[in-house]
Amino acid sequence: MIIGVSQITLHLPDSQSLKDKRQIIKSILARVRNRFEVAIAEVEDQDRWQIAVLGLSCVSNSKQHSEEILERVRRYIEETRPDIIVSNVETEMITW
Repeated sequence: MIIGVSQITLHLPDSQSLKDKRQIIKSILARVRNRFEVAIAEVEDQDRWQIAVLGLSCVSNSKQHSEEILERVRRYIEETRPDIIVSNVETEMITW
């Protein structure tokens, strides 16, 4: 069993308040959950209104498949939200 874990740091230049940020992040989380079979949540910097750190994970029987899923999620966020900048991505594969 392979567990793919990724942390994606987003810069939200158009966000002017925590309320704006929550609305943007809530939308991203819902869309990703509906489209992909991954667990996703905001994991850091909840009090910073222009930065969001998302953690996501997936389970597969193949390292390649896990990497592919996490990469598709990153691309999906970039393509559907051109107003958001993906500033950092860290990915790790864990063999269980």
